[in-house]
Amino acid sequence: MASSVPVPSSPASQGGGRRLYGFALVSVLAALMLTLLLEALDQTIVGTALPKIVGQLNGFSLYTWVATAYLLASSTVIPIVGKLSDQFGRKWFFVVGVVLFLLGSLLSGLAQTIEQLIAFRALQGLGAGIGISLVFTVVGDIFTPAERPKWQGIFGAVYGISSVFGPTLGGWLTDHGPIIGTLISDQSRWRWVFFVNLPIGIIALVALLIYLPSNISVASSRYRGWAAIKRIDIVGAALASAATISLLLGLTWGGQTYPWNSIEVIGALVAAVVLFVGFFFVERSAAEPVLPLDLFKNRVFANVSILSLGVGATLLSLAYYLPLFLQGVLGESATNSGAVITPMTVSIVIGSVLGGLLVGRTGRYQWLTIIGAVLLTIGAFFFSRMTATTTLLQATIFMVCVGFGLGLFFSILTLAVQNALPRTRLGVGTAATRYLQQIGNTLGVAIVGTVVNNTIADDIAKHLPAGAQQLTAQGLSAATNPQVLVSPPYQSTLVGTAKQYAAKSAVAQAQAQGKIPPGAQHDAVAATIAQQAANSAQHLLEQIFVALKQSLVVGIQHGFQLVVLFGVIMIVATFFLKDVPLAKSFHEQASKPEAPTAAKEQDIASSVES
Repeated sequence: MASSVPVPSSPASQGGGRRLYGFALVSVLAALMLTLLLEALDQTIVGTALPKIVGQLNGFSLYTWVATAYLLASSTVIPIVGKLSDQFGRKWFFVVGVVLFLLGSLLSGLAQTIEQLIAFRALQGLGAGIGISLVFTVVGDIFTPAERPKWQGIFGAVYGISSVFGPTLGGWLTDHGPIIGTLISDQSRWRWVFFVNLPIGIIALVALLIYLPSNISVASSRYRGWAAIKRIDIVGAALASAATISLLLGLTWGGQTYPWNSIEVIGALVAAVVLFVGFFFVERSAAEPVLPLDLFKNRVFANVSILSLGVGATLLSLAYYLPLFLQGVLGESATNSGAVITPMTVSIVIGSVLGGLLVGRTGRYQWLTIIGAVLLTIGAFFFSRMTATTTLLQATIFMVCVGFGLGLFFSILTLAVQNALPRTRLGVGTAATRYLQQIGNTLGVAIVGTVVNNTIADDIAKHLPAGAQQLTAQGLSAATNPQVLVSPPYQSTLVGTAKQYAAKSAVAQAQAQGKIPPGAQHDAVAATIAQQAANSAQHLLEQIFVALKQSLVVGIQHGFQLVVLFGVIMIVATFFLKDVPLAKSFHEQASKPEAPTAAKEQDIASSVES
């Protein structure tokens, strides 16, 4: 059969000469930005809505799975779709991804049980992973390497804004989203966290369907039809998916759902190691590997891989623990802490856009990554020195420093990889950097979170007031939970419950010991004893809260010291990042000696461009 033999794809089918101009270009770029904005937002937007979600759906035991399901699905699909889009084109993968994301958003907003919500979040994450994998790749398809810097800078800024701004937007929608009849009541405003995606996403979908050419990319394979389908690396994709799920489960469970030394966490991490070893073994001989291992021979790709992990670990660690410091230590409200983080968001935008413009003007990017890593590390160092006496102005200066450093990386990492690889590998190369950043997100939060939690537990044990032993184990656990410092209603409820319990216990004990006389004085004496016990309980809790705040400072300081270490590793990696001149045409990019690709791939790309 003709479809079973390798047939070089024609230039037309590969789309090597297809360019977008005018309204079509503007429409596609707008659709890409909107897609990236929504899909990146949904990584973090749900966090602040979760308490109300589980409160209405009665799913506290499955609390973390609402976020975990999205993370697992999105991370798993990124490298697979990146490779498949190189083989079969981008458009229809992209369209399917947006449809899945919108369908998942709609169903998540309509969910009536926590189990339904988890399943629909996984569907939403699957679509988001496809979109995140392809947005930056399509930008690389549209523009030559010399044209990409400013656009990758803008798209990097959109991604950074979305990741940092998500929790603030989620909180606002949960508190202030409009009420619509019986569908969205005062208690179910959280549904807007998902419904807000629909009108924006539909606009993006229509623009992609109409204006994104199906032949925007260059096919990486000489095979087509059934012959190309048979060469899909199914075993590699399955192993990569299983390994990613095992790794993320182990990192997500560790120190939260289960202790790090539990059989569940150890088993998941060991399984991840075994599966990744199997994956790399399979990739060595696969005809069309999900992750071609010769990419790591490319000096740019290898160093960008390290930097992507570092950026992911740093970004989400700061996004998690800066608000905790601002609220728990400095006493800012959730709304105000979101506003205080705005300077970091703005500096990410400025750094990303400015970095792209500077690379476009100078044609060099290594020096900018060095500056970015140094700024990030300096800012993280000052974060690690913050105390209860730190002012908002000081914290803002530190945030601007870190944000600008992160912004430079958002514009440069994808650009550097795409510039160092031929067009036939844009999908797999770009997807690998996005995948590693996702892994870095989880890895950073898991490691930093473990350090913070363990430090708090050790430090608070040394500084508890003498009367703390009066509390039950459950009461002490509640009183030393950092949530009491960031949630005034929770703290008020805890104090009220403790005072009532102390008053009743004191009266009962006094009654049993005969210290409350019968007759007319009974009620007055009992009331006095109850009031004294309640006051003592309140005073004790206030002492515990002071000790907890001090321990929270120490814990977050230690966590940010780890972020400093991430920054130092990134500084070292930047010195090994090689500047590759920006190609001014796709033909020039296809013949780059730095790109470690098989000769047959260069022949395909060259024939397309000629």
